[in-house]
Amino acid sequence: MPTPRILVFAGSTRKDAYSRKLAAAVVPLLEAAGGQATLANLADYDMPLYNGDLEAEQGLPQGVRKLQTLIAEHDALLIATPEYNGSMTPLELNALDWCSRPDKDNPTTSGLAIFADKPAAILASSPGPLGGLRALVHLRDLLGYLSMVVIPQQLAVGKAGEAFTADGSLADPRQQSALAGVAKALVNATAKLRT
Repeated sequence: MPTPRILVFAGSTRKDAYSRKLAAAVVPLLEAAGGQATLANLADYDMPLYNGDLEAEQGLPQGVRKLQTLIAEHDALLIATPEYNGSMTPLELNALDWCSRPDKDNPTTSGLAIFADKPAAILASSPGPLGGLRALVHLRDLLGYLSMVVIPQQLAVGKAGEAFTADGSLADPRQQSALAGVAKALVNATAKLRT
C-alpha cells in the first residue's frame, strides 16, 4: 500500500506563530507513524480576499490554483490553527473558501473534489489556557461542510509561549504524546480510507 501523503499547514503566516511551531512539530510524528508529510506555508500562495465578482471577471488567482493542486496531490489534511476572537483566522478561512471554488479548466484538482471524503486532523494553539479550543469547533465544522472526514482526535495547546522545547517538540510529555496520537490516528484513517 502506498504511503499516505498528508499536507500540513498553519492558519498563520507570522514567522514565530505558535501554530506554525505546532504544525512543524507534528511533521516528524506523522512520518514516524508511517505517513509522508508536506509542510506548506500559506504565505507562498498569494490570494486576495475572496470576492465573487473578482472570480467571475478574472477566474481563480494563480496562488489558489497552486494550493488547490497541492491539496489534490495529498490524501489527507492537517491544519494547526491559532484562535482569533474565538474562531479560526481570516487567512485560513479565505484560503479554504478560495480552494473550494471550482476551476472549469481543472475540475479534478479544484473545488469540493479536492476535499471530498479525505481525512483531516485539527490542532490549535493559543497563549491562553484553552489553547484555541474554541477555534477547533469552527474549523471542524468548516472541514465537515467541505465533505472531509475529520478524525475525533485533536489537540489544543494552551500557554503556547511556554509549550515548545528548543528542538521544536512539546515540552509537556502528555501533550507530546497526544500530538503523536493525533498523527497516528490520521495516518491510520488515511490508510483505511484509501483501501
